[in-house]
Amino acid sequence: MSNRYAVILAAGKGTRMKSKLYKVLHPVCGKAMVDHVLTQVEAMKPTQIITIVGHGAELVKERLGSRSDYALQAEQLGTGHAVLQAKDLLANQSGTTVVLSGDTPLLTSATLEQLFAFHEEKQAAVTVLTAQANDPTGYGRIIRDEQGNVMKIVEQKDATSQEAAVKEINTGTYCFDNALLFDALGQITTDNAQGEYYLTDVLEILQKAGHTVTAYQMADFDESLGVNDRVALAQANQLMQARINRKHMLNGVSFMDAASTYIEADVEIGSDTVIEAGVVLRGKTKIGEDCYITAHSEIVDSVIEDHVTIKQSVVEESIVRKFADVGPFAHLRPQADIGEKVHIGNFVEVKKASIGEGTKVGHLTYVGDATLGKEINVGCGTVFVNYDGKNKHHTVIGDHSFIGSGTNIVAPVTMAPNSATAAGSTITEDISEHTLAIARARQVNKLDLAKKIPYFE
Repeated sequence: MSNRYAVILAAGKGTRMKSKLYKVLHPVCGKAMVDHVLTQVEAMKPTQIITIVGHGAELVKERLGSRSDYALQAEQLGTGHAVLQAKDLLANQSGTTVVLSGDTPLLTSATLEQLFAFHEEKQAAVTVLTAQANDPTGYGRIIRDEQGNVMKIVEQKDATSQEAAVKEINTGTYCFDNALLFDALGQITTDNAQGEYYLTDVLEILQKAGHTVTAYQMADFDESLGVNDRVALAQANQLMQARINRKHMLNGVSFMDAASTYIEADVEIGSDTVIEAGVVLRGKTKIGEDCYITAHSEIVDSVIEDHVTIKQSVVEESIVRKFADVGPFAHLRPQADIGEKVHIGNFVEVKKASIGEGTKVGHLTYVGDATLGKEINVGCGTVFVNYDGKNKHHTVIGDHSFIGSGTNIVAPVTMAPNSATAAGSTITEDISEHTLAIARARQVNKLDLAKKIPYFE
């Protein structure tokens, strides 16, 4: 097998997107379109990958990093001109080069492998990846002779009525003999309706020179989708979501309603986990086996270990350990570490806090900037008062402690193991082991005074 190279075209601004964000950086299921393309190319392990950048070059480079080399297309003069910018990096190399667009996020490495194999089998100078379209409007048409050989590709604006009726379309992905590619690029002109250097003209140049030009038709037209506007972006998201959810189902994950469940591309889910309708899973989230995620929960960049239940809650940049349960209507904010068998109940918010094994935080409580040990009971309405208006302060609660309902713990405070607070207390000092802290005003009953309250008048 010869050396393989890849050129990803990502220089266009994408004016039809009507966006301040450059087209190839628009996300599809949580990942920039050009990142999807690069990920599939990387799976083929090519010798070198070159991304052609132009508009938003620094942002594209920042997004892709060292995974690719780069060439700059300062002026957008067409696809042929774009590939020519890689000349200094590739022109002297021998092998096969695949050229593909950075706005085709649905294209798979499996299809690219099939394209390479067909190209090499046919010993072709160029092989174009094609698809059958029910509605070919807007696509370049594949024009074949009577024997089925590829004669040329005609762009929509240059097509005759007979050519426009052809339904086999150009997907914008090609395999080239690398040396022949750069030789032909030096011969293309702007003699067309757009006044641009078309990469498709290379096919005709090579054919006239007696080289073999072939086409490989992909099985799934959806993979060919190029995103040029928000309508196509929504379609790409829908198709990608169906693909992602199908992958998880085949790996043993159950969905109550897959069509209403949004899962981003890098999310991992273990087998026998159940996902209810309306769930949103984002970023680098990892969910273990035998978990239950109920309707309308949102989990972002978090780790959910095995046998965890999340009920209608939001979890951000946190970890929930085995056999814990969260919710309903809880909010785990960044750096929450929920230990094994911990119960986080309804309307509980946890931020930058570690909660030890078996601890229960039942309801209507805020835990921030704190370390809680094992087997602690946190009463309803407890507030960890961590902010003094300028700085955040830390609270430590020892194992087997009891925090009475309505307690305010004004950090920094340390409660030793086996200590307790009385309900309604405001705690401002450390509490030693086996100590009950009572910090509230003593109740005084005034006989008959209630009669003077307007409510009773």
